[in-house]
Amino acid sequence: KQWYQRRVRGFMGGVGRHAQAKAFNTSGSLGAWPKKSAGVFLDLLKNAESNAEVKGLEVDSLVIDHIQVNRAPQMRRRTYRAHGRINPFMCSPCHVEMILTETESIVAKEEEDAPKKRSKKKEARARARLGAE
Repeated sequence: KQWYQRRVRGFMGGVGRHAQAKAFNTSGSLGAWPKKSAGVFLDLLKNAESNAEVKGLEVDSLVIDHIQVNRAPQMRRRTYRAHGRINPFMCSPCHVEMILTETESIVAKEEEDAPKKRSKKKEARARARLGAE
């Protein structure tokens, strides 16, 4: 697997310059790889797999049925600024919801022989195109 960089705008301390980031037109070709979020997602998949084993499901036949990411309440800290000022230092966490289902086998959808229904407007346009040619 190849990881592609994402562009970095804010919080640029410690972010390196890479040639891949030129594709995103960032200033100074600053870019980073989504290492942290991918690691959290892989841990969540491993946890779901172990939960399935405990419940007695067949792990090889599990399919991701639903994934949803919601915003969580922001966590509040403070950062100290010049001249005795204090600014908020907010964290933006999220709730990740994943549902795995057990399937027997993945079956390809059958082709239908019935012609597709088209509206009268589309039929009229098709007839007009054939008449113009």
